[in-house]
Amino acid sequence: MSSVCLHLLGFMLSSLGWIAILIATITKEWVQSCSTGVSDCLHFNGLKLKGLWTECYRSTDSYHCKTLTDILTMPAYLQTSRALMITASILGLPATLLILTSLPCMRFGAESHSSKHKQSLLGSILYILMAICAAVATIWFPVGVHQNARLFNFGYSLFVGWIGTMLCLLGGTVIACCTSPSPQRQENQYYYTSQGSSSSSSSTNPTHAKSAHV
Repeated sequence: MSSVCLHLLGFMLSSLGWIAILIATITKEWVQSCSTGVSDCLHFNGLKLKGLWTECYRSTDSYHCKTLTDILTMPAYLQTSRALMITASILGLPATLLILTSLPCMRFGAESHSSKHKQSLLGSILYILMAICAAVATIWFPVGVHQNARLFNFGYSLFVGWIGTMLCLLGGTVIACCTSPSPQRQENQYYYTSQGSSSSSSSTNPTHAKSAHV
């Protein structure tokens, strides 16, 4: 598989991962906690759904949600998870634009291969940073909930966040690995290699000449 195909594959995987991270950020069912026994929670009695922005209480006869707006009373894990997921969501826009403009089929004026190489590397680094931010948030959040309440189950938003994290990490790694160095760098490497070989051969010539004279 050529580097162009790998580049496109990494871009598609990372874009899907960014969309999954956005969905996980805005949805509200991250974890399900239970304040009563497990048997009662299985029948939706006292089941609480918690996300980054809301808390929803569900029972057999009612379902109501409360928006989490008081920042001063929020636990640290919730504030940190919010900040990390927002950071990952924002980083997705410049990363996608950088990778999109660095594709070989995209041309903007007299853009050199060296600039596309730098854009591709920077975009892949941003995707990997997105994956790290989302991974820390989606792992720290259920751990923090479990310390404060009885964790009953993971919500679908958390699974979507994990899928987005893996896709961004995989896509960013593929893009970084398949990004070829610029032609100028390859030419410099060839120049220094040829210079080294020529200097070594020239240093051995006087010896051969002296032995031939003797």
